[in-house]
Parts: sequence; C-alpha cells; structure tokens
Amino acid sequence: MKHAQAVAGTLVEALPYLQRFADQTIVIKYGGHAMVEEELKASFATDITLLKQVGINPVIVHGGGPQIGQLLKKIGKQAEFIDGMRVTDSETMDIVEMVLAGLVNKEIVANINKAGGKAVGLSGKDGGLICARKLKIERNAPELDVPEIIDIGHVGYVHSVNAGILRLLEHDRFIPVIAPVGYHKADGQSYNINADLVASAIAAELGAAKLILLTDVAGVLNKEKELCSSLSTAQTKDMIADGTIAGGMIPKVQCCLDAVSAGVGQAHIIDGRVPHALLLEILTDAGVGTVFAEA
Repeated sequence: MKHAQAVAGTLVEALPYLQRFADQTIVIKYGGHAMVEEELKASFATDITLLKQVGINPVIVHGGGPQIGQLLKKIGKQAEFIDGMRVTDSETMDIVEMVLAGLVNKEIVANINKAGGKAVGLSGKDGGLICARKLKIERNAPELDVPEIIDIGHVGYVHSVNAGILRLLEHDRFIPVIAPVGYHKADGQSYNINADLVASAIAAELGAAKLILLTDVAGVLNKEKELCSSLSTAQTKDMIADGTIAGGMIPKVQCCLDAVSAGVGQAHIIDGRVPHALLLEILTDAGVGTVFAEA
C-alpha cells in the first residue's frame, strides 16, 4: 500500500506540469552516455514515448561523435579536431552523414518505436529542414594585420530552419528525430553541425517551451562544486566572466542562453546518466539539473 501511495503521490506532483506543458513542444538534445548504455537508451525511449502519450510534443536532435570516431578508426582515417570541432573533408563528411543520418538516427527511431512511440527519422536535408552555411574559424595571428582564417572543411552553422515539416509531424502524433546534418540550398553541399547548436536553433524556431541538453555532467556547478539548480542570464554571464563556467561547458551554456533570448521558455542542462532524467526534470518539483531563464 505504501508503494502504491508513493506512486499516486508522484502522479499528483506531475499533474500541474502535465497541464502546463500540454500541447507544448520540448526540444531535446540527446547525447553522451544516454546514447551508449543499453539501460539508458531504453529509459530514454520510454520517457519520450510517455511524454508524447500525455500530450507533450518532444523533438529530438541527436549527436554521434563517438560512433563517427569508431567508424573512421575502422577505415584507418585519423580524426583531427580544431577548437573542439571535427575537421571534415569530403570523405569524412560522407562518413558523418552515413553514421548520423543512417546508423545512429535509425537506432533511436527503432528504440522509440519499440517502446510504443511513433518516431520518424530526419536529417537537415529532409524537407529543407536545416539550411546551413560554412563555418569559418578565425584566430588572431601576431604576425598578421588581420585574423587568420582556418578552413575546417564541411562544418557549418544553422542559417535557417524550416519548421513546417516538424509541425506536420507533431500534428499527426509523430516524434521527429533529427540528425544534425544541414545543407546549402545553392549547391546542395552537406555540412556537419554541432547538435547543441541545431537543437537551440530548432527550439527557437518552434517557440518551444523548453530546450533540454542531455550531458554527462550533473549541470552547472558553482565555485564550491555544488549544483546550481537555476540561473538567470545575468548570473550565467557573471560565472563565465569569472571562470566558474569554463571549457566545453561554455558553448553548451551559450546555446541555452541563445535559446532563452530567442523566446524559448526555459533551457536546461541535465545529467543523461540518470535513468529517466527527462521525466524527473520536466514532471517533478525538484528536477535533476540546471535551468536557465531570462529573469
């Protein structure tokens, strides 16, 4: 009886969140250990299916860096990174597209469908979803009067998002699963785009209630290494300025700030290593990560 009462209490706690987010869109960047460990993959698929079943519209953007690296290693191609971004020549771009839009995307779709959902896999090329532009890296060179331009190949950024196809899928009760591969309209060239950036751009275009980044960290930590459950934009910028937020966390946090600035209700960084982290963050009072909001 005590167990049943605890379950009932959890459902009651979830009720106001279910009412608040009914018919709302939540964009989720899926990555890290949650994409690798079998138990976590199953719990993620179940969470997504449940959210859709109760009237929330999840949109998934996934990564796949480790899987790309494994295949490149198998074919004897050395991976190269500059400022954390994969140098992507034409051959590597073929591998990236094959792994992201093929292998990884279809596995996620299959897992959700197995859990009882109706998932549809897309890349940025489908329906003109993600129009991209080539990303250029600039570095200051003391011996030059202008910054040095570094070409990292077929790496891009989001120029525009065609949200129409996602709206159609949502309306017909499908769950979009998006590989972060964009294209240039003029020449059809494919571009590899950081999944966090794609998720942030799509959340902004859809006017999503939430953007959620699944990571392998608990969230943003303060100087005492304690989890910050919530941060305003001003607080976050101060933590970047004083070095509390540093390294690879900066671009993730910036994606959250950009999304909130563009009208997304809230942005979250949560620990995807925690089973059912999505449900805990969205449908409970405590949550499991860091939430960012304008105020």
